[in-house]
Amino acid sequence: MAEPLERGTRRTAATGPGRILVAVYGIFALAATSRAAVQISTKWHEAPLAYTLSALAAVIYIVATVALARRGEGSFRLAVAAIGIELLGVLVVGTLSVFDQEAFPDATVWSGYGEGYLFIPLVLPVIGLLWLRRTARR
Repeated sequence: MAEPLERGTRRTAATGPGRILVAVYGIFALAATSRAAVQISTKWHEAPLAYTLSALAAVIYIVATVALARRGEGSFRLAVAAIGIELLGVLVVGTLSVFDQEAFPDATVWSGYGEGYLFIPLVLPVIGLLWLRRTARR
């Protein structure tokens, strides 16, 4: 049975189907962090811009995961900001990696709009923002 909420509090976005969203963000946080760590520690000199963007994606996925899982207005706002930045990053990096392949000699999580990850990085922030909109306090 769901606990009653105090007046002025917001239910976490991690209820119901939101739990799947938090899990997927957690998986992407782990994947992006692992990828960035390996790239930076072994091949930094080959593509520093791409590897820096991989690390940035990892940080954004971690922040989004934690913010989605927590309760409160501050966490809600942080989740919206992180996921909005994620969507912007996927669109900008995806577009640049398609049109300026020399700038991205190695792939990032967001290269080609996330093609290396079955385009999930492109779809995930859209689903995340839609879910946050649905769970927003009216």
